[in-house]
Amino acid sequence: MPIEILMPALSPTMSKTGGKIVKWHKKEQDKVEVGDVIAEIETDKAIMEFESVDEGIVGKILVSEGTSGVPVNQPIALMLEEGEDSSVLDGYTTTSAGNAEADESGLSFQRATLESSKEKKESIPVSATQMTEDYAENRAKISPLAKKIAQDKQVDIKQLKGTGPYGRIIKADVLESLGNSGLGNGKSCERFEEDRVIEVSSMRQVIAQCLVESKQNVPHFYLTVDCMVDKLISCKNDINSASEGSKVTINDLVIKAVALSMAKFPEVNSSWIDDKILQYSNIDISIAVALDDGLITPIVKSADKKGILSISREVKDLVSRAKSGKLKPEEFQGGGFTISNLGMFGIKTFSAIINPPQSCIIAVGASQKQPVVIDGEIGVAEIMTVTLSVDHRTIDGALGAKFLNAFKSYIENPVSMLIEGSVGLL
Repeated sequence: MPIEILMPALSPTMSKTGGKIVKWHKKEQDKVEVGDVIAEIETDKAIMEFESVDEGIVGKILVSEGTSGVPVNQPIALMLEEGEDSSVLDGYTTTSAGNAEADESGLSFQRATLESSKEKKESIPVSATQMTEDYAENRAKISPLAKKIAQDKQVDIKQLKGTGPYGRIIKADVLESLGNSGLGNGKSCERFEEDRVIEVSSMRQVIAQCLVESKQNVPHFYLTVDCMVDKLISCKNDINSASEGSKVTINDLVIKAVALSMAKFPEVNSSWIDDKILQYSNIDISIAVALDDGLITPIVKSADKKGILSISREVKDLVSRAKSGKLKPEEFQGGGFTISNLGMFGIKTFSAIINPPQSCIIAVGASQKQPVVIDGEIGVAEIMTVTLSVDHRTIDGALGAKFLNAFKSYIENPVSMLIEGSVGLL
């Protein structure tokens, strides 16, 4: 009996959105060993390699390259065991539980997929489906936005080297070829001559679903506080002067301050799940990282037990691999608290939407010099505004305020972060 190769669940949200077959590494009649990469599958977070857990010969590929929205546990290929004749594929009926709604023909899903594909190609402009066609024809891999810019600027994509996941050409690659640094160059974006429909990525679809669900179902409330960060900036500069080869950022110090505040108020490190509150034992902090077509939240695990320099090195590594699509699922799935920092974009204050099932997200703005009253005297201080978004089902206002005040205390007295615990600076 043929072995069914099923669409794997490579991220928690794939049960809702399915996955996309980006590329088959094996073709029909190819031999497969355990551990061989047989396909590349795009989830909402990244393009990931799918390794075989069986050995045999690829008998039939049921889902072609470029097909999106393939449900988890749906057969995507059939594998023949050693010595098994290909005639067993004739009229084969899948036994997969995930295919219970399929019709009596074993290859019905393949035909339905092909028909669906044809319908999409007839209803969607060529520009919107070009990415799928490129994969299917083994041409250059390029994101839709990068392709649009390349077309507008008449850039030959064959001359570009992609720096995205698996050599995918992204916007930055096209802009670099034009000698254009992109955002912040003082030039306004070009207007399009006519309206256009953009086919969104799996990542953008999942972001939309999760955040709509969060905003509609999670009772948010918000707490805002101003922090004087003159000492924090001096502390950062002193650490960078004293350490060699590792430069810390304000965000690294914010992570540490959040972690120590969570250790003081562990009730904040929780989720509302099935009418119960789940409190986490580890302090794992998610960091929002912007990507070309969305964002991802890699996790600094056990942040309260790590020194500032260790956190700094880990964050740099996570961000680098997040932008190249090389994070492992366990590096961005989970976490008990999220930090979103838009200070580098000059945003003074904002309110972030909670990243479910977490209970809190802290929004960090840019610091600015402002007049303040200190000991009855008017002076000037560097002020950073932060806003805590809280799930009222798990956390009440008093607890949220205590946590935020602890955070403010660490930020305004950064030396306390270095002397608390045994990890110190390292």
